[in-house]
Amino acid sequence: MGILVIGSIAFDSVETPFGKRNEVLGGSATFFSLSARFFDTVSIVACVGEDFPGRMLAMLRSKGIGIDGVEVLKGRTFRWKARYGADMNIARTLATHLNVFSEFVPKIPAHLAGARTLFLANIDPSLQDDVLRQVRRPRLVACDTMNFWITHKRKALRRLIRKVDIILLNDSEAKQLSGEENLLKAAKAIRRMGPEIIVIKKGEHGVLLSTRGSHLLAPAYLLESIRDPTGAGDSFAGGMLGYLGRHRRIDEQAVRRSVIYGTIVASFAVEDFSVRRLLTLRKSDIVNRYRDFCRITRF
Repeated sequence: MGILVIGSIAFDSVETPFGKRNEVLGGSATFFSLSARFFDTVSIVACVGEDFPGRMLAMLRSKGIGIDGVEVLKGRTFRWKARYGADMNIARTLATHLNVFSEFVPKIPAHLAGARTLFLANIDPSLQDDVLRQVRRPRLVACDTMNFWITHKRKALRRLIRKVDIILLNDSEAKQLSGEENLLKAAKAIRRMGPEIIVIKKGEHGVLLSTRGSHLLAPAYLLESIRDPTGAGDSFAGGMLGYLGRHRRIDEQAVRRSVIYGTIVASFAVEDFSVRRLLTLRKSDIVNRYRDFCRITRF
C-alpha cells in the first residue's frame, strides 16, 4: 500500500483576526491525509471518542482515505482551543483536552503494516518508535515533533530520529534540538543525529530543506488572505510525502519538488478554517498553483 499516517483526529476551536470557529474538524492525521490523497493512497491510524460523528469518518472514506486503523474509544475526542493574533505564525493555546488521545497506543492493522511511506505525526516519540516496530521496512519514514518532546523526551526522540529518513520541525524546534542558533548549523547538527533530509518550517517565511548534498530555501506561496493557519504544517507534510511516495527513485530533484508541492498544498489549507478548503480542492488547482509558483520564483 501507499502511505500510512499515525497521528491525531481532533476537534479544534480557533479564533483568528478573520473569524472564529468552534468544534471544527482538525488533527494532524486529518490535515495530512486530506493533503496526501492527491498524490498517493493514504490510511490513518488514530483514535476518536464515542462523541465523534460517524458522518465525519464517512467523509474521510469518501475522499479515498483508509480509516480501518481509526479506533473508537470510550470517552470524548481530543479537543484543542487556540487564538491567533496579528502574527499568524504564533498560536496561543487556550485549552488542550487530550481525552481519549491520552490513552492512545497505536496498533497497526496487519494489512497496513506494509506501507511504503510512513509519517509519524506529532505524538510521544516512544509511541512513534513503537510504531516502527510494527511495520515492515517502509521505504521512506518521516517524523514530526515539537518543543515539549524535545524538552521532556529528548533521549527517546534521539533514539527515534536515528531510524527516520526525514524529520520536519519548525525553526525554534530545530534550534532547541540542535543547540545551534544558526539554522544551517542546526540542520547539519540534526542530520548527524540520523535523518538524511531535514525540513525546517519557517511559517510565512517558507521552508529550509537541508540534505547531505545541498540546501534549498523555498519561500511561501504569496497569498492575499490567510484565514486560519492551523494544520499548515501537516498539510505541507502531506503534500511533500504524497509526492515523494509515488516516485520509485527519491533523488535530490524529487525531494526539492516535493517541498514545493508541500508548500502549495499548505497554501490552500490556510485559505479557510479547519479542512474546508482541502475538501473542495482539486488536483488541477494544485498543478496550476505549482506552475504559478515556478513562474514567480524564476530568475
